[in-house]
Amino acid sequence: MAAAGPRVVLISGDGGSGRSTVAAAIARRAAGSGQRTLLLAADDPHRTLDRLLGARLGDEPARLPADPHTDPHADPNADLFAARLDPQTAFRDAAERLLTRARTLFDLLGVEALDRDEITALPGAEHLALLDALRTHGTDPGWDTVVVDAPPVPALLAALALPEQLDRYLARLLPEQRQAARALRPVLAAFAGVPMPADWLFEARAWAATELAAIRAVTDAPGTGVRLVVDAAAGPRAAAALRTARAGLALHGRRVESLIVNRLLPDGADPFLATLHKQQQRQLTALRLEWDLPVTELPHLGREPEGPAELAPFLPPEPAVAAAADWPVRDLLGTPEGVLVWRIPLPGADRADLDLVRRGDELALGVGPYRRTVPLPSALRRCTVAGAALRDGVLAVRFAPDPQLWPR
Repeated sequence: MAAAGPRVVLISGDGGSGRSTVAAAIARRAAGSGQRTLLLAADDPHRTLDRLLGARLGDEPARLPADPHTDPHADPNADLFAARLDPQTAFRDAAERLLTRARTLFDLLGVEALDRDEITALPGAEHLALLDALRTHGTDPGWDTVVVDAPPVPALLAALALPEQLDRYLARLLPEQRQAARALRPVLAAFAGVPMPADWLFEARAWAATELAAIRAVTDAPGTGVRLVVDAAAGPRAAAALRTARAGLALHGRRVESLIVNRLLPDGADPFLATLHKQQQRQLTALRLEWDLPVTELPHLGREPEGPAELAPFLPPEPAVAAAADWPVRDLLGTPEGVLVWRIPLPGADRADLDLVRRGDELALGVGPYRRTVPLPSALRRCTVAGAALRDGVLAVRFAPDPQLWPR
């Protein structure tokens, strides 16, 4: 992975599931195995990681010393660094880059650009901070592993889906094909009698595309994966929400590497705890049967962990990097069905939560609260939707050739 960039591990889960503690434990374990590791606090408003690590995290990565009191076997030379994302700073940095690019437009309108101190973060700045951090540290060859204490799945997906959405909007507003018209702009303007886009607009489009491509190179990289944390005491409702979260991640092409079940009770003599233990074990068995992924069990310590070193020994070796699921098109034109089938893996999806709409050359897909619009493969653009079915976690969309568009 060194040539392709560091391994990026996004730790997500509901609030209160122990996500921050698990993220710190995974980072501590990676550093202890000889990897130069960075731990990023991306969703820690109450500074839980500060208390766990015994250090006040700042904007810049700082080395964390080993604590011999909580971790007597820790390597004092382990390369573990940590930092906290600052949405305000990230928003100002991005706004300054954008305002610099738009200076020509401001001069044209006679508007004075904002100073840095006048810029305040808008809603969604935390998404921008996360993406900026992934671009910065996810391409830094100085790291072997980057562990992110990420927000819950809905907020995490909102951030990870943003580059693709913005890229789609840019392609719709100023397609790449219009770049060819740039050289002919004076001729076309004189011939058509209408103003053509100025050079700065094309340059801004190219700059934005480059920025988005740099972010997507990290989020879509083979070494980037998601691990989900769930509280063992959360009950069946949490399991249902977990299934929807997994389907939403699959919809956006995000790979779930493993499921971490936290705070499992031991089998004790106390009748009350024994009952809860049996309930947790039944739920754990159901998760293992349903999820075709590694499931990690973390015990309940009877108190809050004093540090990540207390959980690190219970973590298994690193799971293998899972390959991104393909969305293949199956050719059944030579069969009695006479259709093309687009197979979209959506593990955990429920048929009642599915939404499917064809809009031109795009397909709008929905799974519960999650939405994504994807371009159709070229062969399917000359077809009409003939039906869809969800079986065994795979959405199969059938396309029948359009006689007016399909070559005879």
